[in-house]
Amino acid sequence: MLTMMIFTFVFGKVAKFTAPAGVEYAILVFAGLLPWQFFAAGLTEASNSLIGNQNLISKVYFPRMIIPAASVITSLVDFFISLGLMFLLMIWYGTVPSLNLVFLPVFIVLAFIASFGVGLWLTALNVKYRDFKHVVPFLVQIGLYLSPVGFTSEKAAVIIHEKFRMLYYLNPMAGVIDGFRWCFFGDKTPMYWNGMFLSLSVIIIFLLIGIRTFRKMEKSFADLI
Repeated sequence: MLTMMIFTFVFGKVAKFTAPAGVEYAILVFAGLLPWQFFAAGLTEASNSLIGNQNLISKVYFPRMIIPAASVITSLVDFFISLGLMFLLMIWYGTVPSLNLVFLPVFIVLAFIASFGVGLWLTALNVKYRDFKHVVPFLVQIGLYLSPVGFTSEKAAVIIHEKFRMLYYLNPMAGVIDGFRWCFFGDKTPMYWNGMFLSLSVIIIFLLIGIRTFRKMEKSFADLI
């Protein structure tokens, strides 16, 4: 809630960004924070999960991938609490959810896969290179401001040249955040489908790279830890 208020003030009042007609800027920001906070929390927890369970890993054999997966799953608890707040905010501002809301589970799954895929890659690197854990919070913080959380992708498209618009969706969360807003507000926040499919492709690539890197290093985890 505090992040929502800060972003609403900075982008809505100071930078003078505007929300689409019929949408309050505060809930526009909150709809972007929902998937981002889930992604960031799951990613951070997953990247440190193996180090945090080193005694278990060194003594008992089991599929190591369970640990980062469990870390992302536990982040769903915070997400659903925040989702409840989102509906309360929509009631407060008198905003009726779009019928597209039925597709929200699809984008929740995409946010989960994005967090899990990148988390697998980072947790494997974190085991081998312990100082890597200091890089993760920095990456998450930078990603927050590069993603369309405090503003819309349409606003980013105004700033970015049309030729480079697709490059913005190399950020896997750009398409997911757009999808969340499309689910809540419908055509008031239209989806850029080409960008969405590019973000989906990046999510799948990160998942494959994460699984491959994790599997490749898994046998040495006990020795490295």
